[in-house]
Amino acid sequence: MKTLFEQIHKGLIVSCQALENEPLFGAEVMAKMAISAEMGGAIGIRANSVTDIHAIKQVTSLPIIGIIKRDYEDSEIYITATLREVKELMEVGVDMIALDTTRRPRPNGETLESIIAYMKERGQKIMADISTLEEARYAESLGVDCISTTLSGYTPYSVQQDEPDFNLVQEAVAQLQIPVIAEGKINLPKQAARMLDLGAHAVVVGSAITRPQLITERYAQEIKSACNSANELKHPASE
Repeated sequence: MKTLFEQIHKGLIVSCQALENEPLFGAEVMAKMAISAEMGGAIGIRANSVTDIHAIKQVTSLPIIGIIKRDYEDSEIYITATLREVKELMEVGVDMIALDTTRRPRPNGETLESIIAYMKERGQKIMADISTLEEARYAESLGVDCISTTLSGYTPYSVQQDEPDFNLVQEAVAQLQIPVIAEGKINLPKQAARMLDLGAHAVVVGSAITRPQLITERYAQEIKSACNSANELKHPASE
């Protein structure tokens, strides 16, 4: 029987998520999204919330990376921020739990070190969501099973750009001894393929597949830009 990392090696993990303010919000919809992802060739699912994960587990046997997004007033950390979320995910049962492993203060004065120790003591596979190489190295030192570049560009001190952070993936692959999962701002198939060429163990894609409002917005903006450029050529501004 293949291990988890053998199952996901060089494959596509689809992030099936929708928040309460999004049109596709709801466990039944996310379960259908997971079915669609599997039909399209995904080898894993990343999902948010116990409710969605439970529904997805009913319709697919693909490995599930679980997270819980929850706001806390005393912390910027949003993805699996405390032991509360970890326990909820362990109870519903997921193949791996992903959590924010940036060095920022956590809610309730909890520490990253104590949360990871709790998970390791119980044999829980851990994906460390990081935004910089330094964070990746520190997460590895704590004993996580893999890192994911999920948060690059989403912390104020990480690289701010519209495209995926290819450099971070390349550097992490070269310097870490654990698998590196490429995630974040991967909007095109060729970008995903490039990540694998750079040595990523697997690739996670979310919004470009599962958020139709954002996909539509990209098309609409590109069309609007093209029309504006065409109009400028036809009617150049007078000097």
